[in-house]
Amino acid sequence: VHFVESGGGLVQTGGSLRLSCLASGFTFTDYVISWYREIPTGEREMVARVGKTNSSTRYSDSAKERFTISRDNTKNTAYLQMNSLKPEDTAIYYCNILGRDESWGQGTQVTVSS
Repeated sequence: VHFVESGGGLVQTGGSLRLSCLASGFTFTDYVISWYREIPTGEREMVARVGKTNSSTRYSDSAKERFTISRDNTKNTAYLQMNSLKPEDTAIYYCNILGRDESWGQGTQVTVSS
């Protein structure tokens, strides 16, 4: 199981970013995929998750109405579109199979300046 996250960067408050998560080593369509973020204190929280066929999504309270998760099963890739970014969104963002706590990728850093 392997994940490669990309698309992070430095943006100003109110800006947007689109993160990508390329998965390999397993049957992508068999699993719910989640995006997580790790804040500077080391705490990790789930931001959003997407069902196996894009038909079901769920978001944390902080991500609702600003972030959109999706997946392209033909490319083994999940996405996280982030709009109206706030400084508190600053974190390292990771993707993984829902409920799995291993085989984490390197993550992608998102920094939102005020």
